[in-house]
Amino acid sequence: MNIYLVIFITLVAALIASLSQTLYKKSMTKRLEGFKDVMRNFVRKPIMLGFAGYFLSLIVYLFALKAAPLSVVYPTFASTFIFITVLSHFVLKEKLSPMRIAGMFAIFVGIFIIALTL
Repeated sequence: MNIYLVIFITLVAALIASLSQTLYKKSMTKRLEGFKDVMRNFVRKPIMLGFAGYFLSLIVYLFALKAAPLSVVYPTFASTFIFITVLSHFVLKEKLSPMRIAGMFAIFVGIFIIALTL
């Protein structure tokens, strides 16, 4: 399989995992004070969708691992940090500081360098 297709597949897995994390965060509107609160939140629709997203992300990730070396797939999956930062800004209205933008750029450059060394 073409390595660039594997990188794309890994990016899709990372995006799905990032969307799942965003669902988790958005659904945590109330304080968790005990086991009962945790269990009540556990069965809420956004949490269940997040679990389903993580499961789908795992399937896609495992498919990428089968097709390419771990040394390529795992660093590419670090794009979750980029996706989470962007989603947090637009969906959760979190601040996007210049340092965070620089960090996202550094991660992107790292993934790009890995792709060039194939």
